[in-house]
Amino acid sequence: MPAMKRDGPKVARPNGGTAPARGGRRPAPGPAPRGFGGRPRLVLAAAGAVVVAAVGLTLATGGRARALQVGVNTAVAGQLARAGFRVANVEVEGASRFSVPYIVRAAAVEHGAPLMGVDLKAVRERVQQVGWVKSVRILRLLPDTVVLAVSERPRLAVWQDQGQSHVVDPDGQVIPEADPGLFVDLPLIVGAGAPQAANGVLPLVQTRPRLMSRLEALVRVDQRRWDLRLKDGSLIQLPAVGEDAALIQLDQLDQKNRLLDLGFARIDLRDPEMVIVRPRQPAATQSAQAQTPHTPSAPPAPTAAKT
Repeated sequence: MPAMKRDGPKVARPNGGTAPARGGRRPAPGPAPRGFGGRPRLVLAAAGAVVVAAVGLTLATGGRARALQVGVNTAVAGQLARAGFRVANVEVEGASRFSVPYIVRAAAVEHGAPLMGVDLKAVRERVQQVGWVKSVRILRLLPDTVVLAVSERPRLAVWQDQGQSHVVDPDGQVIPEADPGLFVDLPLIVGAGAPQAANGVLPLVQTRPRLMSRLEALVRVDQRRWDLRLKDGSLIQLPAVGEDAALIQLDQLDQKNRLLDLGFARIDLRDPEMVIVRPRQPAATQSAQAQTPHTPSAPPAPTAAKT
């Protein structure tokens, strides 16, 4: 009987096949297994190695390695740029459509620049100069985006003074890039010192819809107090202090007599003890005065009401 040759014991291969444990013939080597990740991962690993080496050098030499920081940063940015990490998008968050063009222009982030080479501090300083911007954070978003996260100055009113109009924020600061003609829905404030004082009186007026719907402008008088000029030409004179109490008096008169619907020339609320209402001159009397200017008729007597 021919001798039988027994194969040696088999061991499992990682790929599910078998191979001789000892003494057997090894199969011809197949293709090498593919690594995980492509070029970007290899470049990231290389960039990470550069950073680790730089940190180690800094720790070993103290502050003397600071001079190498720019070179290390440039090397890392170059590695990532070769892997495709270049600026393709600049996104603005938290800003209105009015301010976005100014913010993007001020940021001046070059399309196609190495993402890691963008100087975030310099970009933030440039964007911070835009009048619309209250604060901003600059972020890199891999692989190709720079994000400008903006806190925008809110618009409070349109300020008119000496023939010039500006949009102002609640702190009284002018927003130079804002076109007043685009914000006709904002309240109009007039006079020197109006922007700095408007945030104190506007909320009081805006909580009164009947008054607000008739309001044409708030006029700052002698940088001390406000006159409310209504669309029908009427004038409401507020005191220098205690505007809220004066407006409560006006509310009471309006609820009792529908004063805002009747029309008047002026309501004087400057005295907390007395409200003076001057009725509007009848149209017939105005016409007679225009025809006979040398014989003016006496204006209607003001009505005083104690409070």
